[in-house]
Amino acid sequence: MRILVLGGTGYLGRHVAERLRARPGAHVLAAGRRTTADFAVDLAHDRPERLAGTLAAAAPDAVVNCAGATAGDTVTLAEVNARGPAVLCAALREAAPTARLVHLGSAAEYGPGAPGVPAGESAPACPVTPYGAAKLAGTLAVTSAALDAVVLRVGNPVGPGAPVASLPGRLAALLRPAGQDPGAVLRLGDLSAHRDFVDVRDVSRAVESAVTTPAPLPPVLNISGGTAVPVREVAHGLARHAGFRGRLEETTGGSARSAPVSWQCSDVSAAARSLGWRPVHSLDEALAALWAATTEPVP
Repeated sequence: MRILVLGGTGYLGRHVAERLRARPGAHVLAAGRRTTADFAVDLAHDRPERLAGTLAAAAPDAVVNCAGATAGDTVTLAEVNARGPAVLCAALREAAPTARLVHLGSAAEYGPGAPGVPAGESAPACPVTPYGAAKLAGTLAVTSAALDAVVLRVGNPVGPGAPVASLPGRLAALLRPAGQDPGAVLRLGDLSAHRDFVDVRDVSRAVESAVTTPAPLPPVLNISGGTAVPVREVAHGLARHAGFRGRLEETTGGSARSAPVSWQCSDVSAAARSLGWRPVHSLDEALAALWAATTEPVP
């Protein structure tokens, strides 16, 4: 089975590609902007006809789109997260119309959740940030493309390689030089919000299932931990794994991408029914894996 992973050199893409490569009979190709990719692809700027040529050369049985931007200005977010999936679908219709498309969406598409009520796939999508709006546009491009496609609406992924644009990645980067200094003070934003975190290994398993499960699949499936956790617990849990002896200090400001959403949780029961998937790694296991990777020597 030939599987093309777009964004295969990025955070989620690397984990997904590694999982798929371990599957017997799978031939995994990575596509992205980095020179280490098998194919050069830039979904933000490539024309559909150019991408169609790349897809024809790759001849995939399945395409996994892990390409995305979580930070940047509104134009950047729209180019990668909205235009990108639309161009990909147009190219797939021309060059590989029978390939299964697995596209990674985001729980940010839902917008603010009602405390205590996990959002199912039929919940209204009401994003309140440019990031969430751009991801929703990408989802709509995929679900309306008349392809064999499924969108995996991913919660807050945690694990090795987490980018500094995310709280776990940023905190891990801050904790490494802080070390055992009991006088160290790390100043963070408001940590009172609740988020639904999911281990990147569980995300990769979900992608594998979505690639290999026979059609048809629902157009959208939530992939998350299924539990709302105070962000403060993530910060203190990672600090505990780091053996941090200093102090975490909260400010009143939050990130522009997440501050308007105080509570978010996804219902993952549809993924259990359609893919036989449920998260198996705890948040603490994800934080431990993130910290272990952070302290590995740089080759």
